Amino acid sequence: MNRPDSDQPDQGANQDDAVWLDLVARLESDTVAIRPDAAPREQAPTGTAAAAPDAPAQPSFRDFDPLGLAGTTPAEKPAAERGAGSQAGPEADVPAAGPRDYDVDDDGGEFVPEEPPSLAGTDPLTMLAWLGAVGGPVALLLSAMFWRSAPLLAIVGIVAVFVLATVYLIMKLPQEKNGDDDGARV
Repeated sequence: MNRPDSDQPDQGANQDDAVWLDLVARLESDTVAIRPDAAPREQAPTGTAAAAPDAPAQPSFRDFDPLGLAGTTPAEKPAAERGAGSQAGPEADVPAAGPRDYDVDDDGGEFVPEEPPSLAGTDPLTMLAWLGAVGGPVALLLSAMFWRSAPLLAIVGIVAVFVLATVYLIMKLPQEKNGDDDGARV
């Protein structure tokens, strides 16, 4: 393994510092690239005078775009101009309205649901079926928690009441669909 000597300074840290300073300098510069897909030129780190020759440009999608689908992308404004553009007034560039740039026309009225029908007018057999369908599992849960020594006949009875009530409620459902109903109302 290659280990650096302990008395020599860390060369990797110097390179990291140079790369970091180069990155900060490029981000703080006021120039904007004409073509965003063009690779930025590498600058020689500080301390070296020899510059590498320019590499040939890599072909991009725009070079092979006979139909003009790539279009031209506008150059991005620096952050200082973007911040000042919002305060510039009516002459500032206003971006085009997007799909979420609209206001909902709200009449201001709250939704008030209609009153549900009274339970006093329901069929007594239907009410008992609902009590059996909902009360059966609740009764089984409570008997498992508090009445551990419940006889088998009671457990079978609770299950039978639940099954019969559920079958009755399913059989009471309407058999045909109303042709005028669009299904928008529950």
